[in-house]
Amino acid sequence: MDYKKVTENLVKWVEDYAKKVGAKGFIFGLSGGIDSAVIAAIAKRVFPENSLGLIMPCDSIDKDRDDALKVAEAINLETKTIDLTSTFEELMKASFSSENKMARSNIKPRLRMTTLYYYAQDLGYLVLGPSNASEWYLGYSTKYGDSAADIMPIANILKTDIFEIAKELGLPEFIINKKPSAGLWVGQTDEDEMGFTYEVLDSYIRGEKVPEPEIKEKIDRMHKNSSHKRVMAPKFEI
Repeated sequence: MDYKKVTENLVKWVEDYAKKVGAKGFIFGLSGGIDSAVIAAIAKRVFPENSLGLIMPCDSIDKDRDDALKVAEAINLETKTIDLTSTFEELMKASFSSENKMARSNIKPRLRMTTLYYYAQDLGYLVLGPSNASEWYLGYSTKYGDSAADIMPIANILKTDIFEIAKELGLPEFIINKKPSAGLWVGQTDEDEMGFTYEVLDSYIRGEKVPEPEIKEKIDRMHKNSSHKRVMAPKFEI
């Protein structure tokens, strides 16, 4: 793949879409991970003065916030920090504290989505989503959370290709080398949670052979079970 050309075409596509819909700028969550960093770098190329990254800690890992700030400094990005921890805690008090770890954790990206759209509507900006093709295929995102956006620039780009595009965009090496993680809890990584690497997953999506039958079965099962995340809610037809 010609990553230089793909990166140029990607930025041009985002720019053309912004012009088409009359966007005044872009807003997005800046998580301290590579996907949001790539989104931020693309946004800055299209709207150098009207790109805003929201850092939204929510009972989060301090290092992720620090990494987000380092990315912002590297690309001269304006940021705002909105700490959603107390909001999360108040919601837990007002409802109930579930023993289901994922049910609790998924509230956090949904609170971030609400915050992004509050700012976006006020500013007349579009919300950029950070989902890549590998995560999209598995449904490895929170429905109506980080998967909710006005435009999904990298949703057709596999995770292993995202690293190369990050290099083309001039992002700092530390963010390219950082282990992918949703930051849901300390020590959590995408690959540990999935049970296979992005290299294996992306090879399978490309149509190449997956060596272990149990991994193929798991990928197929995750893809099937998450199909509802990739379509609109079903509607009764009269």
